[in-house]
Amino acid sequence: MAVSNLDKLVKYYHENKIAHVYLLETNNIDNCMEDLKKIIKKFFCQTNYKDDCQECNICNLINQNYLPSFKIIEPLGNTIKKEQILELKKNFSSLPIYTKDNIYVIKNAEKMTASSANTMLKFLEEPEEHIIGFFITNNLNNVIPTIKSRCEILKVKYNKHELDVDSVDDLLNNEFLKIAKEYIYKLEVEKKDSIMYNRSVLLNKLSERESIKKIFQIIIIIYNELLNKKLNLVNKFEKFSDLDYLLKLDVQNILFKIKILNNFLDDINSNVNLELLLDKFVIELSDKNE
Repeated sequence: MAVSNLDKLVKYYHENKIAHVYLLETNNIDNCMEDLKKIIKKFFCQTNYKDDCQECNICNLINQNYLPSFKIIEPLGNTIKKEQILELKKNFSSLPIYTKDNIYVIKNAEKMTASSANTMLKFLEEPEEHIIGFFITNNLNNVIPTIKSRCEILKVKYNKHELDVDSVDDLLNNEFLKIAKEYIYKLEVEKKDSIMYNRSVLLNKLSERESIKKIFQIIIIIYNELLNKKLNLVNKFEKFSDLDYLLKLDVQNILFKIKILNNFLDDINSNVNLELLLDKFVIELSDKNE
């Protein structure tokens, strides 16, 4: 889960301090939806919640979208329609049986039509007990103002280049980690052979753009953990003990390299020639190393 304002909701919920409706502004709606599901599991879990809970029936029902007291509304076509909101109100007209509260999520809230928003307003203006709502959007400006004004707004931001792993420990088993470490060694120690390595290894063995992207995502994680260590923040850089030679780098140097890595990942999503892009990356990085 990304570090976000979502985490505090669990504390608020169990202290009975949670608001009746939240508007989540995010740069990744799907990730936000999955993280919100984890938060809701923590609300309701019948055991001591842990990721991938297999013991609790409530958590299993949430995973399968079968829990009667948890409803997700998504656009039908390009819009969220009035009929969907009316159906939600009908479903939540009685108290929940399996959980303390009914919870609904309006995904892509900016896609509500005028009529669906007006119907939703009546739901918000007279909030009933035991109903909690979440709206998720990646375009806060397009959410109808009357809806927005009745919500507590939380920002849930993700690193757009984040690798799909839950922790550094998961990364240790990633199939691309070995190549990423070898590439770091070429860049930081051997230096002069980096461009040849681009051709002989990266482009030769990993011709697919997506595979090379994963290599660079791993490298960013390593440099971020290194930065955290330098700043005396929580870090897991000791997991990469074979990269201790990186400890000689100062904070400004690390920040520069993270910036160059992020620029590379921005460019790799375009149709720029991959070989030229890799060479450009090596040249930019070598300017700082000299």
